[in-house]
Amino acid sequence: MSDLLWDDVGYFFDLDEMGSLPDVRVPDASVEDWQAVLDLISASGWKCQYSEGEVVMPVPRAEAVLSRPADAECPELRVWPTADVLAIFRFHAAEEIDFDVDLRELQGQDRLDVFCGFLRAIGRRLGKPVLMDPEGDGGHSVLGFDVEADRVVLLAEPPVR
Repeated sequence: MSDLLWDDVGYFFDLDEMGSLPDVRVPDASVEDWQAVLDLISASGWKCQYSEGEVVMPVPRAEAVLSRPADAECPELRVWPTADVLAIFRFHAAEEIDFDVDLRELQGQDRLDVFCGFLRAIGRRLGKPVLMDPEGDGGHSVLGFDVEADRVVLLAEPPVR
C-alpha cells in the first residue's frame, strides 16, 4: 500500500513549485544518527559512492567525516535506492542530516513509492521525522515521514486550483 497517492501530491513534485532539488532533512540529529544512516545504507545494499571533492573513496565512519576541518571541502555521499533514483547526502553538520533528491527522477506513483520507502526506512531507523522542504525554503515542510503514523504523510495542502 502506498503512503501517498501521486494524484494527491503531484503538485509537490512540480519543478516550478518546488525547485528541481528540494531539501530533505532530519532535524535534531547527531553523529550517532548519521552513523545509523550510513549503516542502513550498507545493510540495505543500496548502491552508494562517497567522495571528497573529485576523489572517490570508501565510506568512512560518520565521526571521521563530521570532524573534518571547517574549511575542508564538504564530502558527499550519493545513494541510489533504485537504479533510477538518486539521493545526495552532504555532511554539513552533525545536527542535521540533509540530502537532495532530483524531482525529475520522482515523477509518477512508482517513483513516489520508492521515495516514500526511502524516507520511511531512514525515519524508522532513527525514530525521527524525515522532512521535505521546497528547494532553499527550509522550515516549510510539505511532506515527510511521521514517526507516530509510521508512514510518509502530507504536511501541507496543495493550493486549490
